[in-house]
Amino acid sequence: MTKEIVHSLILIFSIAFSFLFAKTGLKNYDVQFAAILFIILFLAKKYLLPKNSPSRLLESVIFTLIILTTVNTTGGADSPFFFLIYFLLFSLSLLLEPVVSMTTSLALIVFFLLFIPESQNLKTLLPIFSLAFLTPFALFMGQEYTKIQKLRIRTKILEENLTQTKEDAFLFLSLMLKNHLKNIKMSAENFMGDHELDKIKKNIAKMEKLIDQYEKSS
Repeated sequence: MTKEIVHSLILIFSIAFSFLFAKTGLKNYDVQFAAILFIILFLAKKYLLPKNSPSRLLESVIFTLIILTTVNTTGGADSPFFFLIYFLLFSLSLLLEPVVSMTTSLALIVFFLLFIPESQNLKTLLPIFSLAFLTPFALFMGQEYTKIQKLRIRTKILEENLTQTKEDAFLFLSLMLKNHLKNIKMSAENFMGDHELDKIKKNIAKMEKLIDQYEKSS
């Protein structure tokens, strides 16, 4: 399975767990549950995950559980904290692959409709279906963010390659100039006439050519 499918399945499982959690007696301990999740995130990033290791999936799962348990234990679609789901969808599109926000919003709509009480009016259903209209914006933002990240990485690689090329060119030029200066010095020390003078002129011409080439390349 691809990485997008794996991440989508993990988040769908997290969504299902948060809806089931709100239907059990544990819903009275939602604050304690959220605190435990934050502790798990802190300990995992500090002790379990290697330094500089990406922990976006873990963060996404924990934020999803916290937000959805909060929403579902305070009224579901009528919760005053329902707006947090909008921020969750945008966050998921930035933390994970952009397509994950689309699968997450569809899963949310399905679970809200499955767990919604009977005889609900249109006013209650509107926030649920609004998730479908918000998904394209979250998807677009995630795609643009991914493009920017790839462009930054590509630019960094090009800058590193350019720096290395300049260093190699400078090293080559310095060695060549040093060699020609050595030849000029030897010709000057053993100067006997026009033959050595001709060697000196050739070495000077080669040095000038190398300097011109280096100036043009940089």
